[in-house]
Amino acid sequence: MQRRQFLRGALTVASAAALGGLTACGSDEDDNTLNLLAASYGKSVGSGITDQWDDFISAFEKKHPDIKVKLETVPFTRIDEELAKRVKEGRVPDLSQGNVFAAYAEQGKLHRASDLFRIPVQADFLTSFAQAGEVDFAQYGIPFLASTPRLFYNTALFEKAGISGPPRSWDGLREAARALKKAGVHTPYGLALGPEAAEDEALTWMLAANGGYSSTAGYDFLKGENIHALSWLREELVADGLAGEPARLTRTKAYEGFLKGRIGMLNAHPLLLGTADKAKLPYAHTPFPKETGGAAPPVGLTDWLMAFKNGKREQAGAFLNFLYGADSAREYGGGQGTLPVTVSGSRALRKEPSQRPLRPFIDQMPDAEFQPMNHTSWPAVRSRVQHSIGKAVDPKGPSPRSVLASLQRAADTAERSTRSTG
Repeated sequence: MQRRQFLRGALTVASAAALGGLTACGSDEDDNTLNLLAASYGKSVGSGITDQWDDFISAFEKKHPDIKVKLETVPFTRIDEELAKRVKEGRVPDLSQGNVFAAYAEQGKLHRASDLFRIPVQADFLTSFAQAGEVDFAQYGIPFLASTPRLFYNTALFEKAGISGPPRSWDGLREAARALKKAGVHTPYGLALGPEAAEDEALTWMLAANGGYSSTAGYDFLKGENIHALSWLREELVADGLAGEPARLTRTKAYEGFLKGRIGMLNAHPLLLGTADKAKLPYAHTPFPKETGGAAPPVGLTDWLMAFKNGKREQAGAFLNFLYGADSAREYGGGQGTLPVTVSGSRALRKEPSQRPLRPFIDQMPDAEFQPMNHTSWPAVRSRVQHSIGKAVDPKGPSPRSVLASLQRAADTAERSTRSTG
């Protein structure tokens, strides 16, 4: 849910509709009642399916009159906490939205996707997103409300600074940042490494240098490519005053700064499109560049749906197959700032003239790479990344190598802890 949390209270976007009253989730209903726990977003986000849960559930119940769906929503900032509480108390919903699935899968509480979906429907998921939901090579996390970022830039500021086009490499990005600074732009590049979604920004740069948080053997923070990426940021952007104060810049503040013309360019999600248009901001976007040129793999972001083993596998399967079917993708997919996670949904959205601005984001989704969400220890490790990675690019702070070494030790400790308690 991080990509929506950073917009809460900061951007004016479409308000989510009321998604249903509070009901008690649990397995004490009759066998043909599905309890669905979902996130509500208030004014922090507008997204297709969450605006339309009531309509979707009505359509599902019309097609499946023998199955009833009870929807309960909680604020998205509390969805993981609330789900964990209910699991502990034995009040487990049949289906739940969330940000964490690996622990429940390892505890044997979740149905595998292969036990829920018809083969054509499961095969329709974008491979990169389906694989991100796997634990031990079986898919348990079902991607929901997806996104990938691109490099946004203020075209008016670029023109004022005499920059002819978007940066195609890190050298080009640095030169553009220098020109923006010379033209009086407050923060040429919004390097958002504050403790809100720093793990996304840092991973963007690491992937662009062929690095990342993990490898086939597990966590791998100390990759030479990771050290190089953070060292480059520290020496080539931050030290020259081209990226503000990264450790204090949250993504919320970065978006605000971009909309106010104080930030010249930043890595951003399609959620920014509608808001920038409404603000009449002159902008464009381009793939985030690899160091030496070309498009870097984008960071894939998604919430997850999970089906708990409450004795309602067939009912949950019917609901999910309907949700991810081609007809539902056309009717309910393509909401503001979120992208379809199926091949058919992506194709359908690309054909809609009104969704033309989303096409570049859709086209890069198959190349998305993810945080190590399939590690039970990742939530704890992610918190450490959020609160420490910004120090690595501070010229007066500890070296990138020492920060990454500390993260590696913390990750190893967290892994041992989860294995011992698993």
